[in-house]
Amino acid sequence: MAAPAATSHQSNPLITPYKMGTFNLSHRVVLAPLTRQRSYNNVPQPHAVLYYSQRASNGGLLVAEATGVSDTAQGYPDTPGIWTKEQVKAWKPIVDAVHAKGGIFFCQIWHVGRVSSSAYQPNGQAPVSSTDKPLAPQLRSNGIDVVHHTPPRRLSSDEIPDIVNDFRVAARNAIEAGFDGVEIHGAHGYLLEQFMKDKVNNRTDEYGGSLENRCRFPLEVVEAVVDEIGGDRVGIRLSPFAEYSDCGDSNPKQLGLYMVNALNKYGILYCHMVEPRMRTAAERVECPHSLVPMRKAFNGTFIAAGGYDREDGIKAIAENRADLVAYGRWFLANPDLPKRFALNAPLNQYNRETFYISDPVLGYSDYPFLHEESNSVAS
Repeated sequence: MAAPAATSHQSNPLITPYKMGTFNLSHRVVLAPLTRQRSYNNVPQPHAVLYYSQRASNGGLLVAEATGVSDTAQGYPDTPGIWTKEQVKAWKPIVDAVHAKGGIFFCQIWHVGRVSSSAYQPNGQAPVSSTDKPLAPQLRSNGIDVVHHTPPRRLSSDEIPDIVNDFRVAARNAIEAGFDGVEIHGAHGYLLEQFMKDKVNNRTDEYGGSLENRCRFPLEVVEAVVDEIGGDRVGIRLSPFAEYSDCGDSNPKQLGLYMVNALNKYGILYCHMVEPRMRTAAERVECPHSLVPMRKAFNGTFIAAGGYDREDGIKAIAENRADLVAYGRWFLANPDLPKRFALNAPLNQYNRETFYISDPVLGYSDYPFLHEESNSVAS
């Protein structure tokens, strides 16, 4: 069977160069941050060297899986951290392997807040949040297991600077590990979003009530991280329209616009936003809302994510709805996804059952590459 004909760059804007701040990208296909649960005892492992380097391309942007900023930030088994010297040292060969392929690598830093249980917390304590409202039992992404969360403890206002500082230190550590920058995780129902969204945040202090107050803590995190490593190394991920982990808002468009306008004051490099059609990780719905108002308001690079395929991505770039498009499941199953998109080649199907197992190879670094080699690739 003949190899698929290469698609011209005119008809495939995904495979065109883009200058993101000081970074020269060779294409617009971004590896989205994907929790993989293979960092045993919260320490990145040598098998991640192969996984990330497989997905690296010259001038391609990769965002690492969500990485905890402290020992209270955890909520899942075997997710990596970046708060200890051991973790920083373990990240270095992984980052070096991506750089050896010419890739640009950002570390997503997070705190899960109430999406946790005492089993993941130091001394078996309660998880922290904006609220003491418990989180209802959640069906895991595998569609089988139900997760029960420990009711959270509401953070006092004088504890919040400590968590802001955890993000600052995590950002500093990421740069020490060699990352090109960090992406602050302000999406998907985790701690920063637990403050932003009014269906969760029931505070009456300076971190609750008004939209400005609810966004205060996430913006304090942004300010601290920018002060530490520079805005040209900072991105943020937001999902104002989503309702992950019972984390919804009564006016998501207003929230999204407020945040991007506030972010402009800090001169951050990019905003990575999840499409309104993605209510949860696996649920794509018809939706009248659009990211275009946020895209127009934001001054930096705008990355869109959420259920994109090749054609969706081509349209998003061609219609100027995004500068870059992040792919998760398709990039997981196709380590050479930019090349496949350039050639319009068939894609490997992902296996959802192996997304979150702890095996160091299966469903991780064993997805096959295209056998055909071609000069017209995004490499």
